[in-house]
Amino acid sequence: MKYNDRPWLNHYPPGQDHKISLPEITLVEHIERIASEFPREPAIYFLGVTISYQELMAHSNRFAQALIQNGILPGDVVGINLPNSPQYVIAQVGALKAGCSASGVSPLLTPRELAYQLGDSRARVLVTLDAIFEHRFLSISDQLPDLKLIVATGILDFLSWIKQKAARILKKVPHGKLRPVEGKTLFKFMDILSTYPDRASGVKVSPEDHCLIMYTGGTTGTPKGTIITHRNMMTELAIVTGWLNMELGKEVILSAFPLFHIAGLALALGTIFIGSVQILIPNPRDTKHIVKEMAKYKPTILVNVPSLYMMLLEEPGFRKLDFSRLSFCLSAASPFPVESIGQLEDAVGEGKMLECYGLTEVSSLATMNPRRGTRKVGTVGVPLPNTMIRLVDLGTGTIDVPFGEEGEIVVSGPQVMLGYLNKPDETALSLKERHGETWLHTGDIGRMDSDGFLTIVDRTKDMLNVGGYKVFSREIEDKLYENPAIEFCAIIGVPNPKRPGSDLVKLVVQPSPYFKNVNQELLKAEILAFARENFAPYKVPKIIEFVETIPLTAVGKVDKKALK
Repeated sequence: MKYNDRPWLNHYPPGQDHKISLPEITLVEHIERIASEFPREPAIYFLGVTISYQELMAHSNRFAQALIQNGILPGDVVGINLPNSPQYVIAQVGALKAGCSASGVSPLLTPRELAYQLGDSRARVLVTLDAIFEHRFLSISDQLPDLKLIVATGILDFLSWIKQKAARILKKVPHGKLRPVEGKTLFKFMDILSTYPDRASGVKVSPEDHCLIMYTGGTTGTPKGTIITHRNMMTELAIVTGWLNMELGKEVILSAFPLFHIAGLALALGTIFIGSVQILIPNPRDTKHIVKEMAKYKPTILVNVPSLYMMLLEEPGFRKLDFSRLSFCLSAASPFPVESIGQLEDAVGEGKMLECYGLTEVSSLATMNPRRGTRKVGTVGVPLPNTMIRLVDLGTGTIDVPFGEEGEIVVSGPQVMLGYLNKPDETALSLKERHGETWLHTGDIGRMDSDGFLTIVDRTKDMLNVGGYKVFSREIEDKLYENPAIEFCAIIGVPNPKRPGSDLVKLVVQPSPYFKNVNQELLKAEILAFARENFAPYKVPKIIEFVETIPLTAVGKVDKKALK
């Protein structure tokens, strides 16, 4: 049996098409159709605020007009540097209406990391929190000549004044002061919504136009902008919503995946794609708030990383919730221990957990366990419709490995990215032609059984997974080498005993000769201070080990296999 035989088709749910008809319209056109069909239905629930589709369209029209009237052109990049909030969704939809590409920018990035992504994407617009503006952006503003428009907002801006004041007193919500920036135009987000007209942009967008520039590690571990077209995303949303049999206008979806991550953004766009409502979660660690929202709105779908499901199981109120309306839970981004899946299903209902596999380069998901029919716990399911997967040898990447053996996962389908922004060499490493088809070489190692169910064996090369966030070892190492105390270093992941499926970042250091006799605790403190200054918190090493000599391979590279 060969991969071209597609044995997984035998395990598709009854009535599921093996190949669906792909939409030939843009995401903008589809969103406008949905909004006209469900104008008064809720699109967003956020901290007690409800935003209807009619309101979402009006707000996004005004945001698009602000971009257009301030010289932002179709094809320009809009960086959205926000936690999950109505402002994020409005800016995302508004950017698409203006013909722009949106790029999710993590609010956890340090100034150096923020400058890199905005500079690499040549972003013309930044939508950010007022606190980030004051405390991180101002220090790098002169490094971003392409950036012309800044839109600042507070996380609570959609709440009433009284609720905003109470929240700041009780939860100490950070906020910052705004001031003019030379060479750039500064707006308050809410001023845009009150001053610009609710008028269609008039911009023509085609299915081949860029839709998103989402940053990922790709094949080598350095952040790269993944180009996703309107056709890519429309295809992905049509495939996934159809596979899950999601009901038009009826789903209530809760997810703590950040919108700046492809999984979170695809889910938000997918919710709009089917005219349903999403409960936005601004702080994924606030499990009490999540349980409160679930009790209030009774979601039909949950989508989270395994570690958050485990945290919810430890939250006293979670098991007391009424899960009768819950259709299924999706889990992605890291492995979910089989025993833990059983514990979750004891609470929410047997057979409701569906594991899946995806990556930024396929616009979100490539495989999933069926919602109906055969499901294999511990696997990430089977290839989705219109999607072809094979496993190839780890040496040349050209020879199919037999079913049941480990190999690199390669994917072909209409949702596969266009390429990496301004990086033709990296694109060529990832996208390769085979018999007239384009195949994405993921770098992930998997094993497919004879039924076509895929199991993830290892993570992409040396990439770590820290609570659902990708941590690229090479990026950290390259910066750490600027520290004179370090002769050689390596970043590796070790299992986090408190968060199954998540890594702790471990740094192994061979000190430079002048620092070998320095007290190790002092040296550790100095390296940690350097790391905290240069990296987002989840990238900072939690364990530092000093060694006399780091093992090297025959060609002089750090031997991480030996270290692990």
